[in-house]
Amino acid sequence: MNRALWMMVLALCAPFASAAEYPPLVPPKDTAEYGKHIQRTMSLLATSTPEHRNTVRILFYGQSITAGTWHQRVEADLKARFPNADLVVENRAISGFASQLLVRTTLYDVIPFYPDLVVFHVYGSHQEYEALIKLIRSRTTSEVIMQSDHASKWPEPKAEGNFWQTQKEWEDKMNYFLLPEIAKKYRCAFQPQRWEWADYLKEHKLEPKDLLKDNVHPNEQGQWLMAELLKRFLIVLPNEPKDEWQDLVRTVEVGKDAAWKDGKLTVEFEGNRVLALAAPGEGGSAEVRIDGKKPSEFPGCYTITRPTTAPGGWFPAIKRVVWDKTPVLEEWTATCRNFDESCKDFEFDLSGSVTGADGKGRGKDKFASPSGRVMIEPQDWSFDYGKNMSKKKPPENFQVKWKVVPLYEDVYTAPKAADPARETATVLATGLPNGKHTLELIAKDGKPPALKALRFYKPPVQD
Repeated sequence: MNRALWMMVLALCAPFASAAEYPPLVPPKDTAEYGKHIQRTMSLLATSTPEHRNTVRILFYGQSITAGTWHQRVEADLKARFPNADLVVENRAISGFASQLLVRTTLYDVIPFYPDLVVFHVYGSHQEYEALIKLIRSRTTSEVIMQSDHASKWPEPKAEGNFWQTQKEWEDKMNYFLLPEIAKKYRCAFQPQRWEWADYLKEHKLEPKDLLKDNVHPNEQGQWLMAELLKRFLIVLPNEPKDEWQDLVRTVEVGKDAAWKDGKLTVEFEGNRVLALAAPGEGGSAEVRIDGKKPSEFPGCYTITRPTTAPGGWFPAIKRVVWDKTPVLEEWTATCRNFDESCKDFEFDLSGSVTGADGKGRGKDKFASPSGRVMIEPQDWSFDYGKNMSKKKPPENFQVKWKVVPLYEDVYTAPKAADPARETATVLATGLPNGKHTLELIAKDGKPPALKALRFYKPPVQD
């Protein structure tokens, strides 16, 4: 990036800096990766107009570093820079959950939200880190910004030769070698905040501890710096090739690209998600069929709410619940008792509000309910983690609850599109097998719904 363009970026970001008088950012040494692999999201933001407001979904995910307040500054900056975009921003970070734990919760925290962009940072194992990134890239069309660690201590110089042997610190192994390779493999953006953070410290004669409130968590100035470094990374590259992302999401306009015929609308597509965009006006309803089946017949078109928290913590008592048979929409309760000292073993009864009593299990054993609607691995209970935090065992008959919720509509009735500039979207199906499908909408009583377009999503990576 040339200096003139860089100064323009600084000018855009300047009005949204913190009111606190912190030393200014240091111009980056290398901007070659700025904006790379996030141009679908940035294009949606940049092409939003008062007449056509794109909906852009952004998720911040990770552990306590991500759970800080800095992301709010980034959200405010995007809203100010792109006022015509309809931003949907959430932060679902779980403090204390390293990659080994967070890879389990991603299934219901990230995948159903189906973001356009995930801003991600986590510590922990590089194997589980990669598994988490693969899960996001194979189940959604989301672009991902992998944030390198901030400089909670001075980084070592990059070592030569076999980094496993020559690079001393684990964080430097991760940031110099392992994370960039994961980003390259899955075509994710890699934000080099670690080195830019260190450059800021050196320029202003600061020590790492000066931007921390403990050994690792940023203080207010650190929160400000983390936001500013990401804000300047989020740039539009109008001349960047679109090959990487332009075929991942396809919008089919009704009446132009597809048409109703004898009360039926048929579209072939490839991917795992279908949205319906309502048109202004009144209309009827349509039955939804995918490959001849109701969306509710696909086991992947369901998710669960985050289970209730474990005692002594803020984290879910169960990290992952899956199923072997198609679920039904209901609330589940696991009643747990007789905890051993480690809290890794205990007894529990399972009951569903529709299914009823559905088996008994032990925390140390793999569990599959008789109905096939609940399966839990031993590693997915969090009571031992809570015991380590609180130094106390859970009370007897402690209950964990979660709900099964739909990612589909078997019958589509167009909601009222009150503002034609905004997208009024309904999820017809999310969680289909990522492949070729045929969608059919069959008008009820011969009166099609007011439908503007259909949108199909094809994740770039296969499971």
